This record gives sequence, C-alpha cells and structure tokens, in this order.
Amino acid sequence: MRGLMRGLKWLLAGLVLLVLAYQLWVFGHLLWWTRFNPSETSFMSLRLAELRERQPDAQLRWQWVPYERISVQLKRAVVASEDDGFVDHEGFDWDAIQRAMEKNRKRGRAAVGGSTISQQLAKNLFLSPSRSYLRKGQEAVITFMMEAVMDKRRILEIYLNVVEWGDGVFGAEAAAQRYYRISAAQLGPEQAARLAVMLPNPRKYEKQFGPRLAAHAASVATRMHYSQVP
Repeated sequence: MRGLMRGLKWLLAGLVLLVLAYQLWVFGHLLWWTRFNPSETSFMSLRLAELRERQPDAQLRWQWVPYERISVQLKRAVVASEDDGFVDHEGFDWDAIQRAMEKNRKRGRAAVGGSTISQQLAKNLFLSPSRSYLRKGQEAVITFMMEAVMDKRRILEIYLNVVEWGDGVFGAEAAAQRYYRISAAQLGPEQAARLAVMLPNPRKYEKQFGPRLAAHAASVATRMHYSQVP
C-alpha cells in the first residue's frame, strides 16, 4: 500500500512538473513574440494538415504585415465586432462573459462565446478549436500571461496577422487580397466591416455571406468609428 501511495505521489509530482514546464514554454514564446513575429500558430498547423489531407501540396495564404500597414478601418471594425472594450480590459470582459453565459443558459447550449481578442489570440497561438473546460482554463492562463508581457498594440497586431479568415486564409493581408484584391492598408470601412463579421466562422461565411450577416456588417460599419484602437 505504501509503495502504491509513493508511486501516486511521484506520478502527481511528475504531472505538476510537466504542467509547469509547459507554462514556462508558453511564457517563453510570448516573451519572444513581444519583439519577433510568430512564424506559425496552432490553428495554422491544424488547418494546413486538414488541407493536405485533400491536397498534399497545399499551402496557406498568409503574409505578415506590420501594424501601420493595416487599415485603421479594419482595426476599428474588428474591435467593434469582436471586443469593443479591448483597450480598457486586462484580457477578460467579465460583463460580456456574463451576458454570454445568460444567453447560453436560455438557449440550453453553448451558442455564444464572450471571448476577448486577447483570449482568441491565446487560443489561436497555442490551442485548438475544441471546446472543453480544460482548454478554456489554459486559454485563461495564456491570456493572463500575454496581457502581462504585451501591450495592446502588439496583441492586436499579432491577432490581425494570424487570425483565420477563410479556408487556408490567415491574416489581414491575405484576407484583403483574397476577397478584394487589394492590400490590407487599402481596406475601406465597408470592406473592413464585412471582413470583421466573418471572424466567428470564416470558413462558413466565405461561402455563404447572407442577408443577416450583411445586416450585421452594416451595423458594425455604423459603430466602428467610435471604437478605440491602440
């Protein structure tokens, strides 16, 4: 019995050390990315693997562009659509989370998220699209670390460069080229609003941009001028 208990203690200690090592690995990457750009994200790796199941030589559409070469219209549209309190919160919008929980309770399912841009970036960089309490917990830890080492400008710059905008399409530059054949710097208000409302489900909306989504884009276009961006 004592041997069994001793073995369980060593196993638990080993698991704790693995978890701590992973958190240090994540923190190291976040520190590196305060000055250097990511070359890949977890979402990019997953999507590329899916694409190559259908087409072995498939490549992602992705090109990094600096913050100043992304239209301010897109920055405002994304903040208005995804996280209007982005510049003020510290990674978590508790009011939005509470509203999402209430909507999900009424619908009887997890239909609404409430995640901030920082939380979405944490998920895109390191995690997977799957939903679980364990993943949400890790997402929260990464978000906390990210907000501790990065300013809002850098967080938004990385987010706009790595977020998924269609099947194999990542980042603002690739999205602007894919949908409008212009650079991310040239996006106007209406174009930016349409791109912003695609973010919750970009692979679906690139094929089906219906009247309801168009109305949402029009609403974002009227509100985005009031959105604060870094």
